[in-house]
Amino acid sequence: MRIEIPEFALVVMVGATSGGKSTFAKKYFKETEILSSDFFRGMVSDDENNQKVSKEAFDLLYYAANKRLDLMKTTVIDATNVQHDARKVAIQMARDQNVHSVAIVLNLPEKILQERNLNRPDRMLPSHVVHRQANDLRRSVKRLKKEGFRFVYILNSQEEIDSVEIVRTKMWNDKKEEHGPFDIIGDIHGCYDELVELLKKLEYTGDGVGGMKHPEGRKAAFLGDLCDRGPENVAVLKLVMHMVQNNQAICVQGNHDVKIVKKLRGRNVQLAHGLDQTIGELEQQSEEFREEVKTFLDGLISHYVLDGGKLVIAHAGIKENYIGRGSGRVRDFCLYGETTGETDEYGLPVRLDWAADYRGKAVIVFGHIPQAEVQSMNRTYCIDTGCAFGGKLTAFRYPEKELVSVDAKKQYYMPRKPLVSKTEAQGDMLIVADVSGSMHINTRLMPSVMVRENNVAAALEIMSRYAADPRWLIYLPPTMSPCETSQREGYLEHPVEAFAYYKNKGVGTVICEKKHMGSRAVIVICKDPTAAKTRFDISDGSLGIIYTRTGRHFF
Repeated sequence: MRIEIPEFALVVMVGATSGGKSTFAKKYFKETEILSSDFFRGMVSDDENNQKVSKEAFDLLYYAANKRLDLMKTTVIDATNVQHDARKVAIQMARDQNVHSVAIVLNLPEKILQERNLNRPDRMLPSHVVHRQANDLRRSVKRLKKEGFRFVYILNSQEEIDSVEIVRTKMWNDKKEEHGPFDIIGDIHGCYDELVELLKKLEYTGDGVGGMKHPEGRKAAFLGDLCDRGPENVAVLKLVMHMVQNNQAICVQGNHDVKIVKKLRGRNVQLAHGLDQTIGELEQQSEEFREEVKTFLDGLISHYVLDGGKLVIAHAGIKENYIGRGSGRVRDFCLYGETTGETDEYGLPVRLDWAADYRGKAVIVFGHIPQAEVQSMNRTYCIDTGCAFGGKLTAFRYPEKELVSVDAKKQYYMPRKPLVSKTEAQGDMLIVADVSGSMHINTRLMPSVMVRENNVAAALEIMSRYAADPRWLIYLPPTMSPCETSQREGYLEHPVEAFAYYKNKGVGTVICEKKHMGSRAVIVICKDPTAAKTRFDISDGSLGIIYTRTGRHFF
């Protein structure tokens, strides 16, 4: 039997005692991946057979499992797991960790289990215990899927167990091997003419509906919401589908795409927000094409991890701890973002600003929230510039991090909320967790520099008391470290010791210049308060600042 499991998963072995679970696990999984209940009984009591410490053992086992899953490491729970309550804990853990759960069931006949149990004198259990576990297992087998396991594999004989082939499959969102370059395009919403114009501006060639490709192999990446509101939804679908099917593009799913699939499946969906336009166009197409559209949109993934993990694309964005994981919770976040459950004065959901809290290393490019200009914050870029609302259609070129846009031909749909040029929350609030504890600072010319915790604390104390508004501090002049205090009486520093210091460090030549006493100043000047607000988000009417090389007000 071929067993396929995701490369990152929580695997739960299920089977009565003496069923061969530990042997099976050791055959197919790394030693470090297996968390055995017997091992943890031994850890807490020095006796792997001590059933009296099962609670303590499983407390430790689940703790270790959570730590591994935090780090996205496949974890195998090697225990009987024949009772619903035991499996319930594992399933809930998988849900909390947004990871697929896999049940591998060794469902051997009770006769074989009893015979094997008798042949284990050092670990033999009473026969009635084996009988009870076998019965519990038989009652459980048929409902494992309903309990919440994503994948269930049942092996009913030793022959099936011996013939197993386990294949680890990539997560559907894993495209780390694709390094680009990419042209990531925001929400199209049926704006076909603008899409073709943008692709041509990006130097793609082709006749539109029949596909377009880049002569140098660049790949387009569409952020979902292909349809609704704009005038040519079918044309957009044909172009995007052709490019994806011919490996000229990739595409993630948007919330409007989900509504189209529901409607094509005959579900009761309100024909609002431009969906009526799309459905009207699709009804003019063949049944075969509508089925093709349904299959294509339904098969789109919530997010993709690209370029070795350096780039992530998702329709509405994604939290750092969701990246690369798979669950309904992750999918919903990628489709809709995160809201408070309240609505604003326009009747739109009040959104939580996940990007303000993002601290990951990957660049995240997303759409979903139409705004007049691209919003950049903490290595995240929202590139939905409201084309259907009369704004622009925008592409983010990766790895160049360049923006390319085309203006909308017209306003096709009236927005409920006016497009704004800048989000209210800029994410400039300093968060103490970002600058506390020991730190490593990456430099261009030297290896990573470690700053010890006590030095960080001292710097934080000084900066929090005396530093200028950090939004002004675009440049801090470098300086050289002085030589050590002179040992000569009456001197703070002395040239002989300075030259000796550099010679000892391997410096062969030193250039000496006359130094005039004084302190360097950095001056930032804006032409007007609007420029200060736009460039630095300074809204107190200031036109600029003069500050020292240590970031303090000069005067």
